[in-house]
Amino acid sequence: MTLSEWQARWTDLKPQLIRFAKIFVARCKSDNITISAGHLAYVTLLSLVPFIMVFFTILSAFPAFATVRTKLEQFIFSNFVPTASDVVHEYMSDFVGNASQMGAVGILSLLLVAILLISNVDKTLNRIWRSRSERPIVYTFAIYWMVITLGPLLMGASVVMTSYLTGLAQFAEEYTPGLGTFLLELVPSFAALAAFIILYMLVPNRRVPLKHALGGAVLATLLFELSKKGFALYVTSFPSYQVIYGALAALPLLFLWIYLSWIVVLLGAEFTCSLGDTFSDEEEVGSAEEDIPPK
Repeated sequence: MTLSEWQARWTDLKPQLIRFAKIFVARCKSDNITISAGHLAYVTLLSLVPFIMVFFTILSAFPAFATVRTKLEQFIFSNFVPTASDVVHEYMSDFVGNASQMGAVGILSLLLVAILLISNVDKTLNRIWRSRSERPIVYTFAIYWMVITLGPLLMGASVVMTSYLTGLAQFAEEYTPGLGTFLLELVPSFAALAAFIILYMLVPNRRVPLKHALGGAVLATLLFELSKKGFALYVTSFPSYQVIYGALAALPLLFLWIYLSWIVVLLGAEFTCSLGDTFSDEEEVGSAEEDIPPK
């Protein structure tokens, strides 16, 4: 492609990019994503122990994944909790162990709290997508139950696959030093990318094109990786939180990290919606000015 063709394409694309940027900023302001992220962070912190307990209870029901739990815990806390992962892991294990001794009524209440988290995520994302139609309650409950039951199985399968890839990487390390380690470091990023794509395509109660969901997932994954590095740098460079909170320092750190993670998720969702409003047909998606409610 010649230089003149590139210039012509840029001239055609520039107004769309400007319109996309305006739509993206307007959506973020209109939806108050910082407030929504705070609400989701609070609900997540409340639902974290019940959700983890239900998660591993379902996973332990399958003998094939009996040895996966420890690896799965190490994978999650080492790759998705940037600092104080050992302390948080220890506390979570104690909480889950105590909760597992509850009776049937207590287990049911924990299950309802876990469903509450999924429900809040569903409502928040559908509000971002301006979904006007409500799902039937039976269909909604089926989706929530599928997330709770199939989620642990998919995570267990992914950890088994990761263990398999680790073996291959160690074998390849003998012939291509450094390549296997580099590929293993990309596994958490690709896992996050796949999770974001699934989240942005399946949760909204409307059709989301794969290319739009991929764009939002790529942005969310990049922001997530940058957030992990920036958060870890902040905690290690400014350890004043330990002086203030002492032994309870892991709790505010966990809440802050959950809050930042939800901001990343919502930014990716707004990015996906903005792509649809800018680059999709007017008949199919509608203009962003009509979608964004007046303040």
